[in-house]
Amino acid sequence: MPGMVVFGRRWGIASDDLVFPGCVELFVRILWWIGTVILYCYHMGHFDCNGRGVLHSYLVGLLVVLAFIILSLCAIVYISAQGTITNPGPRRSIPALVYLRALLYIPELVWACLGAVWVSDDSKGCDPATVGAVISAVIASWIILLFTVVGVVFVFDPLGNPRPEPSVIEPLGVRDMQSSERSQFFSTARTLAVKVWECRLRLLCCCLPQDESHRAAFSSISQLFSRFFSDTDLVASDIAAGLALLHQEQDRLDHSRDPSVVLSHSPSSPIEEDLEAELEKAAHFMQFAAAAYGWPLYIYSNLLTGPCKLSGDCCRSRAAEYEVVGGDHLSCHFSSILHSTGLQYRDFIYVSFHNQIYEIPFYVALDHKREAVLVAVRGTLSLKEYKLVITGHSLGAGTAALLAILLRNSFPTLQCYSFSPPGGLISKAIADYSKDFVVSVVLGKDLVPRLSIPNMEDLKRRILKIVSNCTKPKYRILLQGCWYELFGGDTDDFPTEMDDRRAQQLSQPLLGEESLIIRPSSSYQSFASDDSPAHTATHLPLFLPGRVLHITEDGPTRRSCFSQVRYRAEWSNEMAFRSILISPRMLTDHMPDAVLRALNSLTSEKPYSLCPSTLNNSQDNTI
Repeated sequence: MPGMVVFGRRWGIASDDLVFPGCVELFVRILWWIGTVILYCYHMGHFDCNGRGVLHSYLVGLLVVLAFIILSLCAIVYISAQGTITNPGPRRSIPALVYLRALLYIPELVWACLGAVWVSDDSKGCDPATVGAVISAVIASWIILLFTVVGVVFVFDPLGNPRPEPSVIEPLGVRDMQSSERSQFFSTARTLAVKVWECRLRLLCCCLPQDESHRAAFSSISQLFSRFFSDTDLVASDIAAGLALLHQEQDRLDHSRDPSVVLSHSPSSPIEEDLEAELEKAAHFMQFAAAAYGWPLYIYSNLLTGPCKLSGDCCRSRAAEYEVVGGDHLSCHFSSILHSTGLQYRDFIYVSFHNQIYEIPFYVALDHKREAVLVAVRGTLSLKEYKLVITGHSLGAGTAALLAILLRNSFPTLQCYSFSPPGGLISKAIADYSKDFVVSVVLGKDLVPRLSIPNMEDLKRRILKIVSNCTKPKYRILLQGCWYELFGGDTDDFPTEMDDRRAQQLSQPLLGEESLIIRPSSSYQSFASDDSPAHTATHLPLFLPGRVLHITEDGPTRRSCFSQVRYRAEWSNEMAFRSILISPRMLTDHMPDAVLRALNSLTSEKPYSLCPSTLNNSQDNTI
């Protein structure tokens, strides 16, 4: 950071990002140079095969070219490791070294062509091992050149114009004209950035139909990706370093936090009885929400028995039998639902597996055990003496909650169980209204229930703050961060520039942070402390639906793969999910099998895994 400026434009890579790729290439080049030296010494004095002059010149020239490349890589790696993320001064010579390294591709390309000519025309009668070595060197050269081209495409930044220097004051008309031209340039660049992201998303989702609705969705997502960090001078590795630092900072705060005072309750406490009852219902209905994912999740959860159970069902044609099923030509999805829920075919009213953009798979079934008409949404109905229950996971959880809110007036006894719903779903007033009939279940540090525009803006602000204060080079941050994520250990204190600041100075913006802003943004007003009123919300805060049941692991956060995990559950406040928590489990805690496993563990090990409740003014249990 900032993005490196070479060849007249800014790139999506910083001058301190060349340590790891430089080390990898340096290792390959050294091995290559040693192998070439051995080959040259072996043939020294008796280049007696056809084209021996060309072979001798090729080996000598290759040794020289590799030597220069190795020296340039050593310089690049050493210089790139200097300084800190926001102090690129010690790395000011990196652009010149990049130019030198780019020039060395020319003789390497020439020598690769020379080796290819010798192999094709003058290698007859030569040692097969020598011919194979030259062929390997030629292929290696072309592979490295290919990877270089791919890397250039990968770090290409459509908005990569060099940051304009402040100019002197000019007449109003000229200044307005230049401002208009600059605005038009940025508009064109942003359009190009959106198109680049749209192409990337289309390649990633190439299996989806490319109709008008899909193109509109890709365009909207592309605009979101291209604009979120466009107002900052951040590259991808800066974000990764910031996430590593934030994770360790959050863990350090958790370890240093005083244990909360826990009020004990008798087993007959209404709150604990309500918690146990809701956990049993949630564990029951989560089976139906997980079943909506069809055969992939069923096979994943039953690796030994699942394929055998479904193989016979998928091979038989049941189009005539399963008239209520849509979008499941081989009946594999529906068969997995039958196995997962234990229901019979006659218990299903309608099943749809049409899985496209704006079309969410769902099914409607009769749950005789709970005497409920169940609507399970993946990703107006009433029967006399049966109530209506709506459930879903992830995107399906959000859809189920919204559907429940819409149907509440028509079905007063309606209940909704929303598992791992997306954050930023409904307003505070509607969230309070839905507490009577919606229960949201969140596992651990799941990212999705904390995912909202205000939370993402807060995360961006915290990343900017922590990377600008850290005084360690980026490669050390990433290495230590990877070690911490994989093996744990004590959190690093990561000394920062703030250590020597007086307390009254902490409320002032840091110059390093302000230097990271390319264009003014409404997402943050200043880099004052987190509690400063300067951080005014620019987006309407949205919340999770209903009452929030939070499940966490009881005990140490890191344990062996074979140790038994115990869980605790408590009613939480929706305000507890106003910040994104960085953790290796922020994605795995969202998986439906993990949520189902936690709920089953709680219901089978009660009451030992249930945490005693604590009361607050609103009679909700807070974390």
